[in-house]
Amino acid sequence: MADLHFLQEETNKNFGDWIQRSEIANDELTLEVDRHFLRNLCFMLRDKPKYAFQTLIDVCGVDYLQYGCSEWQTESTTRTGFGRGMKGDFSEVASQWTKPRFAVVYHLLSLENNHRIRLRAFVDDEQPALDSVVDIWPAANWFEREAFDLFGILFKGHPDLRRILTDYGFIGHPFRKDFPLIGNIEVRYDAKLKRVVYEPVSIEPRILEPKVIRHDNRYTGEKSGD
Repeated sequence: MADLHFLQEETNKNFGDWIQRSEIANDELTLEVDRHFLRNLCFMLRDKPKYAFQTLIDVCGVDYLQYGCSEWQTESTTRTGFGRGMKGDFSEVASQWTKPRFAVVYHLLSLENNHRIRLRAFVDDEQPALDSVVDIWPAANWFEREAFDLFGILFKGHPDLRRILTDYGFIGHPFRKDFPLIGNIEVRYDAKLKRVVYEPVSIEPRILEPKVIRHDNRYTGEKSGD
């Protein structure tokens, strides 16, 4: 943990104008970075020997829509049954989230210094976009395509930004929180037409299992009793 605190002090001292917030939680240092300076920081973290983050482990998108809200109160619903899943309005409490809806998270590893660090940059809600880091870490190529495909986040300067997991012609971004779990289109084979037919889904949207917000001491930092 001492190394993490030293790394936090060093990054805040050298890149304080680019970092909006830094914290250590669950034995990991997270830097919240102004998106306009993300590439500058990435270059520094990769090239300066005292950081030497030459390995990109992962890039992923995050959607904070209705962050911290449950579909319903789990304990009371467990006693009364899950019939409420048939109703259309599943939000009980308005989200208290005040930051932008979308963020991109980068996990970096320094094999030389045995350090890990996480960068998080928020992007605009209406047109989520961020500069690509493919030229810094080539491994970002497919990661950024995945974030584009699933969350609709654009990466400016990416050499081949196209979908990677969904089908050709897929509409929407399935990891966005407002994307219906049953999707928008269903596919079936029509024996008369002798071809595959795409149609709007005929299933009524409903929630069969609630989203549970667990107050788990592994994530809250609290120590459990003996």
